[in-house]
Amino acid sequence: MMPVQTDRRATNARSVARRLAMQAIYRWQLNHGPWQDLLLEFADAEDMPKADREYFRELIEGVCGASIRLDGDIAQWTDRPAAQLDPVEHAVLLVSVFELSSRPDVPFRVVLNEAVNLTRRFGATDGYKFVNAVLDRAARALRSNEH
Repeated sequence: MMPVQTDRRATNARSVARRLAMQAIYRWQLNHGPWQDLLLEFADAEDMPKADREYFRELIEGVCGASIRLDGDIAQWTDRPAAQLDPVEHAVLLVSVFELSSRPDVPFRVVLNEAVNLTRRFGATDGYKFVNAVLDRAARALRSNEH
């Protein structure tokens, strides 16, 4: 029974890290700066003790460092340029496409499910449908072996 408990805790910690990363990337879109500033800014976030801090750092560093490439990738699967995306949806897509392209150990269904849940919670009413469609196309391209 302990491994299930540990796995559940690790999964939960990753979910919290994704949520905080999405919020940090949302903030970063409004006021670009060094990714390290986001780490400092979110270090004292209320839920940070529940988060996988290392995964949060990896997401922030990876998205900020590859945002131009990620936006280019996202443009292939959307009907509008990144500048016209809703900021919440854009932040979710940046984090999710980074995970799909850089973290093959995370199943694509987990990435999609987490993204849809985040968009339902923080995005526009039907934004999750858009995010789901974009990420489904991204997963077909980036994870064809899993899809």
